[in-house]
Amino acid sequence: MAPGRLGVNPRFDFAAPTTPASELGATHFVAIGGSGMSGIAQLLHDLGVEVSGCDGAASPAVERLRAAGMAVSIGHDPGHLDGVRTVVVSSAIPETNAELTAARAGGLRVLHRAQALASAMGDDVRVAVAGANGKTTTSAMLTAVLRAAGADPSFAIGSELADLGRNSLRGTGGVFVAEADESDGSFLSYRPHVAVVTNVQPDHLDFYGDFAHVQQAYAAFARSVEPGGWLIAAADDPGSAALARLLRSEGRQVLTYGEDPASDVRIEEVELHGLTSTARVVSDRGAVPLRVAAPGRHNVHNAAAALAAGWLALGRDPAQLTAGLAAFPGVHRRFERKGEVDGIVVVDDYAHNAPKVTALVAAARAVVGAGGAVRVIFQPHLYSRTRDFAAGFAAGLQPADQIVLLPVYGARETPMAGIDSHLIVEPLRDAGADATLAAGFDEAIDLVASRAGPGDLLLTVGAGDVTRIGPRLLAALAARSHAGPDRA
Repeated sequence: MAPGRLGVNPRFDFAAPTTPASELGATHFVAIGGSGMSGIAQLLHDLGVEVSGCDGAASPAVERLRAAGMAVSIGHDPGHLDGVRTVVVSSAIPETNAELTAARAGGLRVLHRAQALASAMGDDVRVAVAGANGKTTTSAMLTAVLRAAGADPSFAIGSELADLGRNSLRGTGGVFVAEADESDGSFLSYRPHVAVVTNVQPDHLDFYGDFAHVQQAYAAFARSVEPGGWLIAAADDPGSAALARLLRSEGRQVLTYGEDPASDVRIEEVELHGLTSTARVVSDRGAVPLRVAAPGRHNVHNAAAALAAGWLALGRDPAQLTAGLAAFPGVHRRFERKGEVDGIVVVDDYAHNAPKVTALVAAARAVVGAGGAVRVIFQPHLYSRTRDFAAGFAAGLQPADQIVLLPVYGARETPMAGIDSHLIVEPLRDAGADATLAAGFDEAIDLVASRAGPGDLLLTVGAGDVTRIGPRLLAALAARSHAGPDRA
């Protein structure tokens, strides 16, 4: 996507008033099968909106939408717009798309998917969770703890809750939890009553250009909170802490959370226990013990953010909320256990920027302890991100015992001269790490499976198609064993 100016999406006015769902009329989703788009389509359908859509190929998501009563076509054709009043697209849909071109020419209402989600929120109390890292898990944790407290929230998050097998649901409790994506500026659509910011860090520089524009966007997001609402911001992240100070200076209601002693919600006594973690959370309303069914210090912070939102901003019982965190079911592609063979565990994770990778490898290191090795297959996502953050990726991967780099997954970008996975593997080798560049999936699987032993943790990491490796890695491990894989 080429912005008209840095940090501004020229195709959509995210500051425009939200269109009520009742006024959308017949609504057509272009590329409806994507996880975000399919979830929003289902929410609007559940509100009684007539929803149709198209996608490039059949998929389980397409079949679920059809089973729910929505007309979904395969392929893109302007004829799909007959009788349609509103067309919903994501930033990934180019202006040259036949349906989008016809919609604009015909004067139809064209909404970004975030604007459509804002329509689906209606009059609910809106909680929007943003941040370069942790927003999906924090959104999922907040949804889970509100469900545990009997609040029955609506939600739309970036990945499926493991216990529900879906990433959106219409609840009856009058609270809506949404993951707010900053990558294209669309998080300005929501006007939340509670905004949670897990961190403010340089990312999506293909859109923002530099960190200053990233910071400006988060400030605009925080200022979009409804009057009387709350900003809940991480105190231990410099960017988020600076945002909290700025908004406080403007007279806004702000709560900070973290291990910083000056935090409004303090995290104390953190202990990591393999796949679980414990801590104590203290605020001016008292102290509560915290047990999180997720590994790593970063997930203690995610849990504290969810607790602060549910307890202090939404007024729910902290005992019920913490019980929900202790039973947190997890999220698809966030330290997702894919299976085990002969004591070798395979985990898949979406980590795709340097801080995420750093936190993931640290959590894996804590899980295996001294008894096993951490072996990582990492697929860099985007040429621009690889160019800008290769050193950070190398530093985050370095504590692993074995690192196999796949070629860059370009996604929306075309290849850039001189930008490839060598930019990460070379500093790793210079630092003495066991790092190899694989030509493709087969070689990566062979390199890792041939060396894995009992007690090892094997990670497949990235935002591209690396997620497909898990089952094949388990099969390769099983081929060495008399027993088949114990799949998750």
